[in-house]
This record gives sequence, structure tokens and C-alpha cells, in this order.
Amino acid sequence: MTATSVTAPSSCCAPAEGAGLSIDEAQPLASVWKALGDPTRVRLLSLIAAGEGGEACICDLQEPVGLSQGTVSHHMRILVEAGLVEREQRGKWAYYSVVRPALDDAAAALRAL
Repeated sequence: MTATSVTAPSSCCAPAEGAGLSIDEAQPLASVWKALGDPTRVRLLSLIAAGEGGEACICDLQEPVGLSQGTVSHHMRILVEAGLVEREQRGKWAYYSVVRPALDDAAAALRAL
């Protein structure tokens, strides 16, 4: 048997035309999409958006998703940190509203990929 030598090509394919996203551009988008990667958080976001005036009290979010106040608060904290909702304290209750520009930005970024 004779060994044959295979020469590796210098490049496997043509280089990408665009530079793509930088890590600084990708990080906030990944945070938003990670927050939306959980069905409970997507449901919570939809409940808030459907609420009167595009907002909802934390007390109105527990029953529809069937979770404890602590678990709902955890999910809401993630949505707030991702910039998808804003939190306003009114007395003892927290009210949440959707940040529409953040949703628009996330959708536009996804379309641009």
C-alpha cells in the first residue's frame, strides 16, 4: 500500500462578506433572546402587553401562569434586566409595562441577521 498525501486547501470557503455582529452588539441581543427563551416569560410578557394600558400588576400575573409570587417575581426580574419590561412600585404592588422599543429593536436585529 502506498500512502497518498492530501493537501488541505488554504481556505475551506469564501470569507463572509459582512463583518457580522461584534461581541458588544451580540451580548444585549443574546440577553433579550435568552429572556424570551422561556415560555413562562413569553406568557408573562403577553399578559402585560394585553393588560389595560399595556401594563399589569404582579398580583394579576400569578394566577394565569399558575406559579407562586416568588417564581413570577424571578421571571419578571429577568424581563426587567433584559430591558423588555419596566417596573413601577405603587404602594405595596409592583406594576410592569412593556418597553415597546426594546421589542422592536430585538425584532429588527433578528430580521437583519
